[in-house]
Amino acid sequence: MKRIPRSIPVAMASAGMLFAGDLPVRQVILYKHGVAFFERSGDLASGESAKLDFKSSDMNDVLKSLTVNEAGGGKVTGVRYDSSQPLQNRLTDFPFHLGDKQSLAQFLDQLKGAHVELQYGNLQVKAVIVSGRVTDGKDNQPQKEMLVLLTESGDLRTIELSAVGALRLSDPSLQLQLREYLTAVANSRNKDQRSVYIDSADKRGRKISASYMIPMPAWKSSYRLIFPKTGEPMLEGWAIIDNTTADDWTNIKLSVVSGRPISFQTRLYDPKFMMRPFAELAEDRAVQPEVYGGAMEMRAAAPAPAQAKRAFGSGMGGGVIGGVMGQAVGAADSLSQGVPSSITVSTAGRDMGELFEYSFSTPVTVKRNESAMLPFLQQTLGSRKLLIYSDHSVPNPRNAAELTNSTGKTLDGGPITVYDNSAYAGEALMETLKASDKRLISYGIDVGTRISTAQDSNTAVVREVHLRKGVLTTKTAYRDTTTYTIKNADAKAKTLLIERPIRGSYKVMNQKPVETTTNSSRFEVKLAPNASETYPIIEEAVLNETLEISDLTNDQLHIWLLNKALTAAGRQSLERINAKKDEITTVANEMQMSELQINEVIKDQERLRQNLGSLNRVGGQQELVQKYVKDLSNQETQIAQTRDKISELRKKKSALESELAAIIDKLEF
Repeated sequence: MKRIPRSIPVAMASAGMLFAGDLPVRQVILYKHGVAFFERSGDLASGESAKLDFKSSDMNDVLKSLTVNEAGGGKVTGVRYDSSQPLQNRLTDFPFHLGDKQSLAQFLDQLKGAHVELQYGNLQVKAVIVSGRVTDGKDNQPQKEMLVLLTESGDLRTIELSAVGALRLSDPSLQLQLREYLTAVANSRNKDQRSVYIDSADKRGRKISASYMIPMPAWKSSYRLIFPKTGEPMLEGWAIIDNTTADDWTNIKLSVVSGRPISFQTRLYDPKFMMRPFAELAEDRAVQPEVYGGAMEMRAAAPAPAQAKRAFGSGMGGGVIGGVMGQAVGAADSLSQGVPSSITVSTAGRDMGELFEYSFSTPVTVKRNESAMLPFLQQTLGSRKLLIYSDHSVPNPRNAAELTNSTGKTLDGGPITVYDNSAYAGEALMETLKASDKRLISYGIDVGTRISTAQDSNTAVVREVHLRKGVLTTKTAYRDTTTYTIKNADAKAKTLLIERPIRGSYKVMNQKPVETTTNSSRFEVKLAPNASETYPIIEEAVLNETLEISDLTNDQLHIWLLNKALTAAGRQSLERINAKKDEITTVANEMQMSELQINEVIKDQERLRQNLGSLNRVGGQQELVQKYVKDLSNQETQIAQTRDKISELRKKKSALESELAAIIDKLEF
C-alpha cells in the first residue's frame, strides 16, 4: 500500500486556495536624493491577492508611500505584510507546531478534535481526530504511523496513515492557519525579503496597480562637450542608472528627474510600543494596619500609604548600455575623433517647478543587478571659449568655456568631457544648470599665457571728520592696487576672465566687472596675439572710526588740528575744546604743585619734631626750642593756606570741566 507523502500538510494547505499573484514593474522614476518611484500593475484572477516583495530595509518607505488602484470599480479591502518579528515569535500563536523531521501522525496528534476528510482505500471517511502516534519498530519491523479517529457513526477506528490516499482538514479556518504557518516558514528562508499582500472584495478578475517609493541609487549624469572646427558646439548627455532591485525591468517606462525634493526615513515597519505607567485608584489599594500607642503616650501619625510603583513595557553585475541602437557601439570610436555620437535620443523633457523630468519615449530593459547608460540629450548650445584666472598662486590661467543653456531643458550636474577640434581637451564638472542660465567650466591649463601680479597698498587717509554729541567720527580710506601683467605667447587672440574674491567693504574704483557671483567678481581682458597687457585693479575701503572727544589728550587734539580733512568750522570747534582743555590742564598742574608743596612742608615738620625731641633732653637750649616751635606754627599756617588754595583750584577745575562738557555737547560739525 502506498505511503502518504511527507508533504501532505502543504497539499492540505494549498487545496482549494489561491496564492497571491505578482505584479510586474511597469514604470520607474529615478531621483537624485536616494529614492525612486515604482509603479507595478497586472491582471489578477478571481479571489486572487496581489503580492509585492521588498527588502526588509525598504519597508519603512513602502509603508510611507504605497498607493493602490483597482480598475473596473473593484475595492481594495486591505493591505497585509510580513511582520518584522522573528519567526519563532510569530509561530507561537498557532495551535500547532511543525518540528524538524516531524511525522504526519505527530502533527495530527496536535489537532485532537479537528474534523478531517480522508480517502481510505475506496472509502471517503469523515471523522474527528482522537490521537496520532508512531509505533516502535521491534523485531526488525518498520515503524508505523497510526491515527485514531471517531467516525460519524460513533465508532473509534485505528488506521495506518500509509493506507490513506488523501487527507483534508474540514475546518477552513484551520486550513488557513496551516497555510499561513507554512508561508511564514517559507518566507523566513530569505531573511531579507518581506512580502506585501493587497486584498480585494471583488470576486471577478480585475486589473490592479500599486505605486510606492523605495531607496535606490541616485541616477548620474555624464556629458560630452564637442567644439567642432566650424559651427556651434554640441552637448551630449547620458544618464547612468543602476537596477539594484530583485526584479528585471522589462520594457518599462523610465524617467530620470533632476532636482532634490525633501525625503526622509521614519520607523513605520517595526512595531512601536509606547511606555505607559501603571495606574490604580486609591480605593483599590489594600488598607494597611495601624498601630496605636498606649493611652498615656502621644499618638503617632498614621504611616502614609505606599506609593504605587511605576513599571514600563519594554554588488552590482556587469554594466550594459541599454536603450541605444546598434550603431552606438561604434560611438566611442567616432567620439574619440571629436565627432558627435551616432545615438538616437528619444526623451521628452518636462519642467516641474524646481524639478525637471526626462522621460524616455521608448521602453527600457535593465536586468536586475545590472546598470545602463542611456542618452537623454544631444543638442547644440551657446558656448564661447575663454581663459579664467582665479588661482593667483600659479602663473597660467585655465582653459574654460562659458556655457549658456539654450536647450530649453534643465541640465543636471555632472562631469563633462571636452573635445576641441577633433581632440580630447580635458574634463570639467558642472553644477545643475537651469534653462537660459549660464555657467563657467574649466577643463585644462593654458601654458601659452603667463600672468604675474604686483600688490601696492597705500597708507590710511582720513577723508572726513565729524563731531556730534561728543563723539568724533572719522572716515578713513584704505586703498590697494593689484596690477596684472599678462603675456599672450600664442599667435591668436584670447579673452581672459580675471576672478577676484569680493573683499568685505572694499569697492573696485577703476574697473567694472562683467559679472559677479555671491563671493567673487569677474573682469574681462582682451588679449592680442603675441602681446603683453597690464590690467590694474584698484580697490578701496572706507571705514568709520569713533572716538570720545573728552578722552583725547591735548597732544592728540593738536594732531587732529593739523588734519587737512577738517573743515574750517571743525577746526574752530576743536580749537575751542583744546583751549578749554589747556585751562583745565593748567589748573590741574597748579593743584599738583600745591600738593607737592604740602608734602614737602609735612616732611620738614617731621624733621623739626625730631629735633625738638632731642633738645628737650638737653639743658640750655630754650632759645633754639622756641625757634623750632615758631617754625612749626608758621608751617601749619602755610599748610592751611595751601589747602585752601587747592580747594579753590578744585572748584575752578570742576567749573572748567562743566564748561568743557557743555561746549562738547553743543558743538557739531
